[in-house]
Amino acid sequence: MASGPTTGTSTTGGPDLVETPGGAQPGPKPAGVVEREFTVAVRSQRQMILRRFLNHRLAVASLIIFIALLMGSLIGGRLWHYGFADRTGDYSQPPSLKHPMGTDDIGHDVMALVFRGAQKSVQIALLVALLSTTIGTLVGAVAGFYRGRADALLMRFVDLVLTVPSLAILAVLASVVGSKAGGWFFVAIVLAGITWAPISRVVRGVFLSLREKEYVEAARALGANDRRIIFRHLLPNALGAIIVNATIVVAVAILTETALSYLGVGVQRPDTSLGLLISDGQGAAQTRPWLFYFPGLVIILIALTVNFIGDGLRDAFDPTQTRVRA
Repeated sequence: MASGPTTGTSTTGGPDLVETPGGAQPGPKPAGVVEREFTVAVRSQRQMILRRFLNHRLAVASLIIFIALLMGSLIGGRLWHYGFADRTGDYSQPPSLKHPMGTDDIGHDVMALVFRGAQKSVQIALLVALLSTTIGTLVGAVAGFYRGRADALLMRFVDLVLTVPSLAILAVLASVVGSKAGGWFFVAIVLAGITWAPISRVVRGVFLSLREKEYVEAARALGANDRRIIFRHLLPNALGAIIVNATIVVAVAILTETALSYLGVGVQRPDTSLGLLISDGQGAAQTRPWLFYFPGLVIILIALTVNFIGDGLRDAFDPTQTRVRA
C-alpha cells in the first residue's frame, strides 16, 4: 500500500522537505516568510565613469575650486564695487578690508585687476582648448583611420609643428596679430595654432587601435560608410583620451599666455591679464608683494586644479582602473 507524502525538517535549518514518490521536494513556506531575490544593479558606462571620478577626492576638490575661480573670474568683476580701470584714490595701500588685495601705485584696486586678468586668461584658455582639441581630433582621426599616404603626410606636418621653437613663434605671431587686432581673441587663435599638434598624435594612436576592433568590422560589413564609422563608433570610444588632453591644453594655454603677457606680446593695455599683472608687479615684489603674489597665486591655483581634474578624468575613463585614489 503506497504511503502518502511525509514531511521532515531539514538538518541545515532550511525549509521543510516533503517526501514524495518523485523524491524530496521543498515544503510549503511558513506563514509570514517573504521570498527575496538578490539582484545586482546594472550601472551604465556614464555612471561608472562618474563614480570613479567622485572616488578621486583630489580631483573633486580641484573641480570645486576651479568652478569657484571660474565663476569669480566671469562674474566677480561685475559684483565687485571697483572696476579694473577705476582709480580709487588710495595709492599703494596694503591689503585691508576696503581693498582685500591692496592697491597699486596709481590707485587701482588689485582685486578688480585680478578679476579682470583671470577673466581674460580663462577665456583665452577655454577658447584655445576648444579650437586645438577640434583641430587635433580631426587631424588625428583622419590619419589614424585612413593610414597610408594621408597618415604619413599629416604626421610629417605634425612633426614639423612640434619641432619649431613654439614660444619664439608664438611671441612673433602674437606681437604681429595681437597689435593689429588688439584683443585676446587673436592671441587665443595664435596659441591654438600650435597646441593642437600633441592632441592629434594622441587621437591618431587611439584610432589606430580602435579601427581593428570587431565592431568596426561588423559596421563595415553592414554597409556603414567611413563618416558613420568615425563619428558613430570610433569617436565616442576615443572621447576619454580627448577630454583628458583638453584639460591639459587648458593649463598649458594659461601658462603660455602668462609667459607671452609677461614678455609684453600677449594681452595689451588698457586691458589686462594675469601674466601682465605679474609683469607689472615684478619690480615691486619686495616692497609691495601683494602686486606680484596675488596674481601668481591665482595662476598656480588654476594650473594645479586643471591638472588634478585631468588626472581624475584619466582614471575615470580608464576601464582598467580598480583602486580608489586620494
